[in-house]
Amino acid sequence: MADRRPPRRPRSSGGADPAGTATRRAALRLIDAILRRGDPLDIAMHAATQGLTATDRAFAVAIVSETLRWMVDLDALIDGATAQILPDDVKSRAVLRIALAQLLVLKSPGHAVVSTALPLVDGGPRRLVHAILSRAQQEEWQLPDRATLPLPTAERWAEQWSLSMVEAAEAAWSAPPPIDLSFAAEPGTEEWPDAVSLAPRHRRLPRGQAVETMPGYAEGGWWVQDLAASLPARLLGAGEGRTVLDLCAAPGGKTMQLAAAGWNVVAVDSSAKRLERLRANMERTGLSAEIVQGDIRSWAPEDQVDAVLLDAPCSATGIFRRHPDVLHRIEPRQIEEMAALQAELLSRAARWVKPGGTLIYATCSLEQAEGEDQVSTFLDHHAGWTIAPAGAEELPEAIAADEKGLIRTLPAMLADAGGLDGFFVARLRAPSD
Repeated sequence: MADRRPPRRPRSSGGADPAGTATRRAALRLIDAILRRGDPLDIAMHAATQGLTATDRAFAVAIVSETLRWMVDLDALIDGATAQILPDDVKSRAVLRIALAQLLVLKSPGHAVVSTALPLVDGGPRRLVHAILSRAQQEEWQLPDRATLPLPTAERWAEQWSLSMVEAAEAAWSAPPPIDLSFAAEPGTEEWPDAVSLAPRHRRLPRGQAVETMPGYAEGGWWVQDLAASLPARLLGAGEGRTVLDLCAAPGGKTMQLAAAGWNVVAVDSSAKRLERLRANMERTGLSAEIVQGDIRSWAPEDQVDAVLLDAPCSATGIFRRHPDVLHRIEPRQIEEMAALQAELLSRAARWVKPGGTLIYATCSLEQAEGEDQVSTFLDHHAGWTIAPAGAEELPEAIAADEKGLIRTLPAMLADAGGLDGFFVARLRAPSD
C-alpha cells in the first residue's frame, strides 16, 4: 500500500527572523554594493532599502555609514578575535562589521544586535559570529578615539599634505558633521538662538535635528549647505542683474546663493533627476533661475556671459565626513579620470566668459590633481588668464587664501567649531581683449 502520510517539511533553522532583521539585511546589501561594486551610498540606497519604512531606511543607512567610518578599526577588532583571518569578501566579516558598529558606535542593545546578526550569516559560521559578539560585550570592547582612514587614502594625503593633515582628517571623520544653513537674507539672531554664525547669511546647528521641522523650512528662507560649499558663490559677490552660468548646478545650493545675490542665473546640469531636486529647491525658496538640462561637453550658451561658476565633477573626497563611503571607493585611477574631465570642462567654460569676466572653478576634493594642479595647467595653456585672489573680507574669518589667492579648505580648519568639508576654489579672470 502506498504511503499516504504528508511529506515532511524542511526543518526550520529557528523560525521567522527576529524583528529588525530586514533592516540589517538591507545594510548588508548596501555594504556589498559599495565595497564590491563601488556604488555611491546615495545611489545604492534606493535599491537596497526597498520595502523598508522611512525610519528603518534611515537606520540601515546609519548602520552602513558608521560601519564605513570605523571599518579599519572594526576589522582590527575582528582580526584580533579570530585564529585565522577572515577573508574580506566573506559574509561573516560583513555581518560582524555591521553588528559591531551597532554595538560600539550606535550603542544598540546587545540582544537585538546578536539576534538580528545570526540570521544574516546564511549557512556561515554562526557559532563564530555569536562567540565574537558575546566576547565584545563581555570584554566591553572599545574603539579608538578617532577613526582610522583607509591606508591608501592616508598614504596619499600624507604625501600631498602632511601627517598632521591625516590626523586632522581622522578626527573629522570620527563623527558626522554639524548642519550648516545658507540664507537668502541675513536672519535675525532671535530666530536661531542655538545657532552659530561663521559668515554672513550662515548659521551652524548641532546635528540630529530633522531639517523639515526647523523654523522657516516651509517658507524657504534657507537651505542646507556646508560652509565650504558656499565659498565659490561668495567670491562672485552681488550680481546686480548680470548673468552667470552655474555649471553642474544640481542640487542647487550655489544656484540659490547666486539668485539671492541678484544674479541672472542659468543653471545647467546633465541629470534630469538631479534637476528635479533643483527645481523643488527653487520653488521652496521662491528664487528663480533659468534651468537647462545639458551635458556641457556638448552644450554651449548662445552668448558669452559675465561670469561662470564651474563646480566640476570630482572624486568628492572632500565630503568624506558626510559620505564615508567615498574613501572606500575612490582610487588613483578615478582621480586621474576626474582630473582629465575637469581639464576639458574648464577649457570649455573659459570660452563662455566675456572679456574681463570671471570664472570660478571649484571641486569638493582633497586631491591636488583636482585643484592646484588643475589651475596651474589651465593657466599654462590659456594666455592672458590670471588668478583674481580671494580677499580676506570675502571669506569667513577662519579661512584664508594661500599665497596665490586660491582657497583650500582642509580638515584642521574650524576643527573646534565643527570643521569644514574639503574644498578647492579658484577665481580666474579672463583677458580684457
